[in-house]
Amino acid sequence: MSNEKLFAEFPPITTQQWEDAIVKDLKGADYEKKLVWKTPEGFKVKPYYREEDLKNLTYVQVNPAEFPFVRGNSDQNNDWEIRQDIGQNALPKINEMAVDAVKRGAQSIGLVVKNVKSEKDFEILLNHIDVTKIGVHFLKSTNYAEILELFENYLTSKNISPAQVSGSIDFDPFACALKHGSFCCGSLEECVKTAVNLFQKFATKFPNFRLLNVSAELLHNAGATAVQELGYALNWANEYLILLTEKGLNIDEIAKRMTLHVAMGSNYFMEIAKIRAARMLWANVLNVHHAKHTQVFVHASTSKWNKTIYDPNVNMLRTTTETMSAALGGANSIHVDVYDDAYKCADEFSTRMARNQQIILKEESYFDKIVDPSGGSYYIENLTDAIAQHAWKLFQDIEETGGFIEAFKTGTIQDAITKTAQQRDLDIANRRTIILGTNQYPNPHETMLEKISPKCAMDCKETNARAENFLPLRQYRGAEAFEDLRLATEQAVKSGKKKPIVFLLTYGNLAMRKARAGFALNFFGCAGYEIIDNAGFKTPEDGANAALSAKADIVVLCSSDEEYPDLVNGVCAVLKGKVNITLAGHPGDNLETFKTAGISEFIHVRSNLIDTLTAYQKQLGI
Repeated sequence: MSNEKLFAEFPPITTQQWEDAIVKDLKGADYEKKLVWKTPEGFKVKPYYREEDLKNLTYVQVNPAEFPFVRGNSDQNNDWEIRQDIGQNALPKINEMAVDAVKRGAQSIGLVVKNVKSEKDFEILLNHIDVTKIGVHFLKSTNYAEILELFENYLTSKNISPAQVSGSIDFDPFACALKHGSFCCGSLEECVKTAVNLFQKFATKFPNFRLLNVSAELLHNAGATAVQELGYALNWANEYLILLTEKGLNIDEIAKRMTLHVAMGSNYFMEIAKIRAARMLWANVLNVHHAKHTQVFVHASTSKWNKTIYDPNVNMLRTTTETMSAALGGANSIHVDVYDDAYKCADEFSTRMARNQQIILKEESYFDKIVDPSGGSYYIENLTDAIAQHAWKLFQDIEETGGFIEAFKTGTIQDAITKTAQQRDLDIANRRTIILGTNQYPNPHETMLEKISPKCAMDCKETNARAENFLPLRQYRGAEAFEDLRLATEQAVKSGKKKPIVFLLTYGNLAMRKARAGFALNFFGCAGYEIIDNAGFKTPEDGANAALSAKADIVVLCSSDEEYPDLVNGVCAVLKGKVNITLAGHPGDNLETFKTAGISEFIHVRSNLIDTLTAYQKQLGI
C-alpha cells in the first residue's frame, strides 16, 4: 500500500490567500455588507470557516456521551423517539388516533388528559395500547397528582409496575404564566408546593417519568431568536432548580426529571447548532449546582411561528427541514405538527404525513445511525459556539438582575421578545424575510376562507383564582398580518362585493415591463386581488382605454424609468380621477411630478407591503 498522500501536488492555501482572492472578486464592494451575515441572534457569521476556526473550541475534542454533551448523550447512535401528540379532547377519539399512530410507527404518544377523571377514563384512553412498549406523555391537565394516581391505579389493575413505563407530564407553571399572565396553580408558592408534591409522591414510583417541563417553544412561537429561546430557557430551568432544592429536593432527582422542549425553526444549520449549544449550557448550569446528572432530555417540536394558512402544502417542506435539524442536532424525541394545523384540526392524512417524515428520516435516510453527524463541521461548530456564548451572556444578565421570575414580573423578557418579534414582522412586511406563498409568489386564485375551522385547542385552561398577574407573551404566526388581508378580501367577495381588479399596464422596454409586471403581480397577489396581465401596449392611451374596459380598480404602470415620464402623462390624461393609478418602481427625482400628474401610489422593493396593502384595502372599502 502506498503511503503517498493524495492530492500532494496541490499546495495548501492560506486564509490570507483566500481573503485576497475574495477582495479582488468583490471589485471594491464592502466585504462586511456583501459577505458577512449579521444574524437576528446578535452575532456575525463569516462567509466561510476553516480548520483553524476550531482551535479554540475545546469541546470539539470531547467524545459523544461525555461532558458537556455537545456531541450528544449517546456514543452508540443518534436515535430519537418518534412522538405524536394528539390534539383532541374526547377520550374515545384520542384513543382511536393513538392506536392508529402506534400501529403506523409512533414510538410515543402525547395525550390530552384534562377530561380524565377516573380509572374508567384511563381504560378508554389507553385501550389496546401497550404502555410498557410505548412512551406516554400526559398533556394539559389541571391536576397532575390526580392524573398520576389514577394512572398508577390503572397500571396496578393491569399488573404492570410503574417502573415498566416511560413518558412525562408537561407540568410547567412558568409556561402557563407566560401564556396567560398568571400562574395556573394560583400563585408561585402554590406551584412550588405542587411540584414538590409531584416529586415526593411519584419520583420513586415512576423512575422513568419526567415530571417537570421547560416549555421554551413558547418563546420561539412568540418570535424569539434562537439565543433568546435558549438563554431564557436556561434561566427558566435554573429558577426551578433553585426553588425546588430550597424545598429539600435532590438536585440529581430534579435534573433527571426535567424536559427541555424547544421549537425548531427553518434556519436549518442554526437550529442544529441550537440543540448542540443547549446540551452544553444545560450541562454547565447543572455542573454549577454540583449535580452528577448533567444531561438534558431535549424534546423538539416543529415551529408554529412560520406556518401559513395559504399555500399550506409548503408547510410540509418547512416541517421536513425542521425535523432534519432536530434529528441532526441530537434531539431525544421529536413531534411534527401537521401541515394544516394553522387553520383546521388534524385529519388522517395530515397526521400520517407528519409521522412519516420522521419514519423516512430513520428508516430510509438512516439519520439515527450516525453519532453526532454534524460534529467537526467548521460552520456548525462555530454556530454552536456563537449561540452558546450569546445565550450564556443573556443567561448571566438575567441572573444578575434577579433571575427568571423577577425578569418575568418586570416584563423584561416579554419586552425583549416583543422587540425581536416586531423586527421580524417588519422584515416580513418589507420582504427581507420571505414566507413563500404568503408575502412572495402567492397563488392569487387560492381561497381559504371556507376551509378554516376551529382549531383543536390544547391550551392550559384557567380554573383557579389568580393571585398575581403579569404581561403574557403573545403566541402568533409571522404570516398572520398577510393572511388577514387576504381573508378580508375573500370575506368582502363573499358579502357580495366585487373582487378588486388590478390591471397591469405594460409598455415599452420588454425586460423592464416584464420584471415590474412580475413584481406587481406578486405584490397585489398578497391581498388576493384579481390581476390582469398584458403583453404590452403600443401607446399609453391604448393601455389606459383597455384598463377602463376591464373596469379596473387599480392600474399599475409597468415600464422602464426612462419611459415612465411619457407613460405617466399619457395614461393620467385618460385615467386621472377615475381609478387608482400606481407606478411600479421608485420614482426618484420624479416623485412630485408624477404625483401632480395623477399617480396615487408607488410600489417598489422598499415598500412595506402590509402598510401599503392596508391602505389599498381602505380605499377599496374592504
